[in-house]
Amino acid sequence: MVIEKRLIKLFQKLFGKKSKSQKSNVKLEKPKTESKAKKPKINSTRIGELGEYKINIQLDQLPKDSRYLSDVLIPNSRAKSGYSQIDHVIFTSRAIFVVETKNYAGTIYGDRNREKWSVNGKFPMMNPFHQNYGHVQALKSILSLEEDSNIVSIVSFTRRCTFKVNEELRKVQSNDLIVYDTELSEYINRKMNVLRVQSNSPIFSDEDISRMHSILSEKNIKDPNIRKEHIEALKQKKHKETSAVQSTNAKCYICNVTVSKKVESFCKANHNRFSGKVYCYEHQRG
Repeated sequence: MVIEKRLIKLFQKLFGKKSKSQKSNVKLEKPKTESKAKKPKINSTRIGELGEYKINIQLDQLPKDSRYLSDVLIPNSRAKSGYSQIDHVIFTSRAIFVVETKNYAGTIYGDRNREKWSVNGKFPMMNPFHQNYGHVQALKSILSLEEDSNIVSIVSFTRRCTFKVNEELRKVQSNDLIVYDTELSEYINRKMNVLRVQSNSPIFSDEDISRMHSILSEKNIKDPNIRKEHIEALKQKKHKETSAVQSTNAKCYICNVTVSKKVESFCKANHNRFSGKVYCYEHQRG
């Protein structure tokens, strides 16, 4: 009996409860967790609101003696819709700044003198400075300004963009400037300093600034129906331009095979590589 009890205890030690050292070596499996939730995509409306918020922060940092108006709709007989919609007009003692904001993401390819620019070399867009030129002319007409009035045209993009444009468009000496939305006030202040060096006397007095601000405020069309008609006219214009672009039949320079508009735009955007010619996918590698 004694031997049997000893054997039982021995078996319990060998095959029974595990020792503390054995327990410590056991890796407990962690309960499986759900995969990380994907970050929700921000819709276009929200992106637009964020863009406006960042611009408003920049505008609030402008010199105290300056005044500005945003989202201004004024008559423009030269425009197809009959109106010009200006994102921001800033009145200062040294210049009037007309700002066009763009909410694109990608690499912006453009030349100051070209009618068309592109995003990522694929998606065409109108030269924003040509667009802003129409706004400037409409503004001059409304405010009865002389042709040589000191007006600076600024095109503002978000930080989601990279610029591949003329170098002078990034230099404050130019009256055509391309900037990021987060550096708008910086560029305006730097431009003001350049103009201050060029002339000790301000161009516009406080009375001039107040008068122009008042005139533009009165001329600003706020009727929602007119604004809706203006937007619809722009959409129709864009649709016609897109249809016209898509209907063109570009062909490969080597094999004469018709290529898509996307391929054509890619080749033309990479002028250094293709010398302005269009090549199909196969001959792009050649």
